[in-house]
Amino acid sequence: MKKKAIYASLLLACTVTSLARNPIYLDPDQPIEQRVEDALRRMTVEEKVAMIHAQSKFSSAGVPRLGIPENWMTDGPHGIRAEVLWDEWNEAKWTNDSCIAFPALTALAATWSPDMSALYGKSIGEEARYRNKNVLLGPGVNIYRTPLNGRNFEYMGEDPYLASKMVVPYIREVQKCGIAACVKHFALNNQEVRRENINVKVDDRALHEIYLPAFKAAVQDGGAWAIMGAYNQYKGQHCCHNQYLLNEILKRDWGFDGVVISDWGGVHKTNEAIRNGLDMEFGSWTNGLNWSASNAYANYYLASPYLKMITEGKIDTQELDEKVRRILRLVFRTTMSKNRPYGSFGTMEHALAGRKIAQEGIVLLKNRSSLLPIDISKVKNILVVGENAVKKMTVGGGSSALKTKYEISPLTGIETYARQQVSVRYLSGYTSVSSMNQKENIGEQLREEAVSAAKEADIVLFIGGLNKNNGQDCEGHDRTSLGLPYGQDTLISQLTAANPNTVVVIISGNAVAMPWVNNVPSIVEAWYCGTETGNALASVLFGEVNPSGKLPFTFPVLIDDNAASALGGYPGNKTDVEYKEGIFVGYRWADRQKNTKPLFPFGHGLSYTNFQYSKAIADKSVMHVNDTINVTVKVKNTGKREGQEVVQLYIRDNESSLPRPFKELKGFKKISLSPGEEKTVVFPVTLDALSFYDDQKHMWVAEPGRFEALIGSSSMDIRGRFAFELK
Repeated sequence: MKKKAIYASLLLACTVTSLARNPIYLDPDQPIEQRVEDALRRMTVEEKVAMIHAQSKFSSAGVPRLGIPENWMTDGPHGIRAEVLWDEWNEAKWTNDSCIAFPALTALAATWSPDMSALYGKSIGEEARYRNKNVLLGPGVNIYRTPLNGRNFEYMGEDPYLASKMVVPYIREVQKCGIAACVKHFALNNQEVRRENINVKVDDRALHEIYLPAFKAAVQDGGAWAIMGAYNQYKGQHCCHNQYLLNEILKRDWGFDGVVISDWGGVHKTNEAIRNGLDMEFGSWTNGLNWSASNAYANYYLASPYLKMITEGKIDTQELDEKVRRILRLVFRTTMSKNRPYGSFGTMEHALAGRKIAQEGIVLLKNRSSLLPIDISKVKNILVVGENAVKKMTVGGGSSALKTKYEISPLTGIETYARQQVSVRYLSGYTSVSSMNQKENIGEQLREEAVSAAKEADIVLFIGGLNKNNGQDCEGHDRTSLGLPYGQDTLISQLTAANPNTVVVIISGNAVAMPWVNNVPSIVEAWYCGTETGNALASVLFGEVNPSGKLPFTFPVLIDDNAASALGGYPGNKTDVEYKEGIFVGYRWADRQKNTKPLFPFGHGLSYTNFQYSKAIADKSVMHVNDTINVTVKVKNTGKREGQEVVQLYIRDNESSLPRPFKELKGFKKISLSPGEEKTVVFPVTLDALSFYDDQKHMWVAEPGRFEALIGSSSMDIRGRFAFELK
């Protein structure tokens, strides 16, 4: 026994020595949780604290003594941001950091295609990996509550189901590249006005039914490795250190095992940052966004103030160790993973992926008399009007600004597709430069010149909209009105009067008012489409590509047709904003307005062909709790060219104890059909599709009663319905 004991002691000593020489945490074949605990045991308190806050504008410290690398973040979500100086926002002026700009996320959402979302995630993930980042600050899934929110272009629309289904493939493909997707901004970040401190008051039903589902899907279905907290407050606590959102919902209820990262300058209190779920603090200056001292990262709330509390014995290291565990888990999933691929950057493959996504996201809103697509054989001259035909849209807008390898403008794309067979002339028609407008009334002169030229053109392509200037789709600023800026409405009306063959192309990330809508034959929503903008747009205008995009949010006629504005729930006062509309956001609100129809409804989008829907049928008319009802519809292309259609499933609850929307999106499928081809689309309906959040019981419930499955081409173009009963 004695010999065995001695042998065991020697074996233990040898094992410890071996571990010291060959730490578990450095072995990529070991389980991640064992690596995390091994590394954690070896770290000093000072090293742990250094790891949980920024050391530069976009990086946090590793542990050089142990060979644990730094963490490097990058803005997306539409492209990999140019390198900035260590402690300044100015560009570092590298010569090899020009990226491919991908379409903004409103354009991605408008594809209604999880396949396009996967392609997007793969492509941007490869770009981030090549640049040796390990956290991509995106995608954003905050709900489109008001069209005045300046940051809507970064998000995935007004419907939680659509956003949930679109965000998951993006995350999965990014993370296959060894890059953590940092889903933002958690939660209720739906306006830029007073965003740093505004306290959101929202009922529990709206919180769980509208504003949380996409984040929940990102965590539980997408497996996101990081979440970014929001600037605003909820329940009187900032969302970057919010007990209810982070500790109770995100980490406890959803089982999130990744890292919670603050938005830059979103931290306000050391005690709350320690206890309320934040793991990593980033900022712009000494104290978030407030003081402009340089290289002062030790002053951050989770830096010296935290370390001092520990060394003085005022607090133990329990919370600190949990934060570091999550950061180590991030490191081992990304930078220290042996399966991490190399990535690629600025490639034509990525540019063409961006073009494909843009082509599928561009929405044909109106096409009276089939003015589009343009037939080159019947057109001799085209007049292109509008500053957005030539303006770079990858700059500006806040943190989504990019330095791109190239950007094809709409004008260049149109000239390329005209192939010297058609004369193309360009006139700006308006200017967004305020000093130019004030000088000699230049705006009126530009308008008169364009209108005069329009009389001589075979077709006029007006390309305008918003432009990422302050107040026009830009971080930090909301819009002040729904209307188009810079006198564009007047210009469009005059162009149409001068030439009835006028096509209006809106480039934006938001809905805009269209007082001229009845006079314009063809309208296109073209979004911000990145590097290949011009080629993507021209391919649709000239018919190389049949448009198949659908709106991911409602276009109201007037701003007061939007629920947040109609009920006085936006922008709130100096301290609070109340979401008075509750669950009735977007089309859920529009469906309740008997005397008002939207300008263009959620899910709307036309094609150059036509689709015929058969009668909707189902395999049963009575559903029990564990059942699935399969709702089936056949769709046929009755036109003369190939096209894609997004078939949409909505569910209506006819007998509810609580107010419910007239209908809610619960399924969609994008299908491609050749002329004359017919396909069968099947939607499985389960109990989840019938459930709502009961804020008295604090749980999801589905009540017995009668329901309807509605099949449509948009939320207001219902082609078939099937009634069934839940027993």
